[in-house]
Amino acid sequence: MIIGLDVGGTHTDVVLLGKNGIEREIKVPTDESDLFNSVLTGLEKITYNIDPSTIDRIVLSTTLITNAIVQNKIPEVGMIVSSGPGIDPEYYRTNRFYYPVSGSIDHRGREIEPIDRNEIEKIAWDLKKEGIRYVGVVGKFSVRNPSHEQNIARILGNFFDKIFTGHRISGSLNFPRRIATTYINAAAYPIHKSFFDAVKKSLQKKGLDIPMYILKADGGTTSLDASTDFPGQAIFSGPAASVMGAMPFAPDIEECIVLDIGGTTTDIAVLINHVPVLNPVGINLGAYKTLIRSLETNSIAIGGDSSVSVDENRKLKVGPQRAGPAMAYGGSVPTVTDALVVLGKIRDCDKDKSFKGIESVALSLGIPTEEAALNIFDNACEAILFEVKEMISRINSKPVYTIHEVMEEYKINPGKILLIGGPAPYFAGRIEELSGCRVGVVPRWNVANAIGAAIARTTCEVALIADTELGFALSAEEGFREKIAADFSMTDAVKTSFRLLTEKAIKRGACESDLEMEVIESFQFNMVKGFYTSGKNIRIRAQIKPGLVQGYDSIADTLTV
Repeated sequence: MIIGLDVGGTHTDVVLLGKNGIEREIKVPTDESDLFNSVLTGLEKITYNIDPSTIDRIVLSTTLITNAIVQNKIPEVGMIVSSGPGIDPEYYRTNRFYYPVSGSIDHRGREIEPIDRNEIEKIAWDLKKEGIRYVGVVGKFSVRNPSHEQNIARILGNFFDKIFTGHRISGSLNFPRRIATTYINAAAYPIHKSFFDAVKKSLQKKGLDIPMYILKADGGTTSLDASTDFPGQAIFSGPAASVMGAMPFAPDIEECIVLDIGGTTTDIAVLINHVPVLNPVGINLGAYKTLIRSLETNSIAIGGDSSVSVDENRKLKVGPQRAGPAMAYGGSVPTVTDALVVLGKIRDCDKDKSFKGIESVALSLGIPTEEAALNIFDNACEAILFEVKEMISRINSKPVYTIHEVMEEYKINPGKILLIGGPAPYFAGRIEELSGCRVGVVPRWNVANAIGAAIARTTCEVALIADTELGFALSAEEGFREKIAADFSMTDAVKTSFRLLTEKAIKRGACESDLEMEVIESFQFNMVKGFYTSGKNIRIRAQIKPGLVQGYDSIADTLTV
C-alpha cells in the first residue's frame, strides 16, 4: 500500500491506497504555524490499526517551501558567483550576501583565469562572522567544466554546513537562471530538511520505516535522501499533485483544463491528449527566474474560504485574503463558502451564521441577501475563468511543450474542465454555464491531490555534452566525464545519457519497470577550423517521462464519486 499526503493551505489530505483502490482517506485542518503536527495528525489517523509491513512507501506534497519564499521567511545564505568577462554578475544579484569573484572558464570548458584562494577564504570568514551556514557557488560555464565550482566548494567546506554548486543543481547553460536556482535551493535547504527529518523520525517511531518520496514540480517523485540536495524541486508540488490526481480522468484526445479549487487558492493546469503541459524553461518565483522543471500551472488567491467584503465605492470584493474558515464553520468573516450555504448548495453547517455574514454584505450593496450570495459566487467563478483564459493565451503565444513533445504552431482550445478540491461539486454547474465547456468533477475530488501524489512515479533528467575535438563527454550535473573517440556520434550520446539516466533514477527510488526514457532535446554542431570540420559538439537532454507507477496506474478504474 502507498500513503499519499498533500499539505494544502486549509486542509491536509491523506489517503491510503491499495491495489484495489482507496483503503482509507482523511482530512485534517492545516495549521500553517505548525505544519509538522498537521502532518503527524494525518499520518496517525491514516495508519491507525494498520500493519506497518503492508505499507510500501509514502509520498508527500507540500507548499511549505513555496510559502516561505513568497512570504520572505527564508534564511540568509551566501552566494559566490564567478562569471569572467562579459555582463557584470551584479545584474543577477539574488540577496544581501552576494559576492562576484575572480576566475573564469570559457564556453568550451577551458580555464581562462584561475580562482583566487585568498579571495574565497576572506569571503568565507566574512560570511561565517554573519552567521551564514549555507552557501551557493555558481560559475558561468561550470556545466562545461565544473573545476572552479568544485575548488571553491572545497575551500568553503570547513566553514559551512552545506555548499550548493550550480553545475549539480542544473545542467543548463542559462547563467542568470542557474544563479537564481542555486540560491533558491540553498535558501530552501534548512526548511526542507528540518521538516522532512522530523516526519521521518516520527514515522520510524511508529514502526513505519518505509521509503519516503516527495512530489516535485514536474509531476514526478524523488526520494527523500535525494531531495535534500535539490530542495527547490519541491516548490509547486501542490499544483503538480492536482494535475496528477486529475490525469487518469482526462479525455484521451482533447485539451482539458484542470481546476483544483481549495479553501485558499485555485490551481490551474492544462492537459493535452491526456498529458500535462510543461513549462519549458523553469519556475518563476517572484523576482527569481529559475531552472526548476515544472508543469505549466497557475495559482490564484480564490477559494472557498476567500474573504468577502465591500469597498468604499460599494464594490464587491472577493479575496485574495483568507481570514480563517467560513462563518458556517466558526469563522468571523463572510466567505465564498458562506455564499454557497445561502444558495442552498451546502447544508451540513451553521446556516444562520452564514446568512448573518452574507446579509451584512447585502446591506452594504443595497440588495437582497440571496442576490448578494449569487453575486459573490459568480464573482469567484468569473475570476477563476478569467485566469483560465489568460493562461491559455500565454500558452498559445509560444510553442506548446508537453511532457512528451514540443508542439510548434499548436493552439489549445479546451472543450472540457475537470474540477477537484473540496468545493468542486458546488462550482461545477455554474462554471459550465459561464464557460460554455463541459465540466466534470473528478471522483474522490476532495482528496484527489493526495491520490495524485501517491501514484506519481519517480522522474529525473540528464544533460550531456560531447566535444569530439577536445575528446570528452561530460555531464557535470551527474559528476560524469569520460574520454571519447573522434567518431563519437549522436547515437552514442543517446546511449550514454540513457545509461546515466537509469543510474540516476534508480538512486532516486525508481523501479526499473517505470523507466520510460526519452530524448527531450538534441543538438549537433560541426566545429570548423579553416576550411575543415575539426569535430562535433553534441548536446543531449533526456528524461524519465512523468506518469503513474505500475500496479497503481489503473487506480482510476476503482474510484467512484
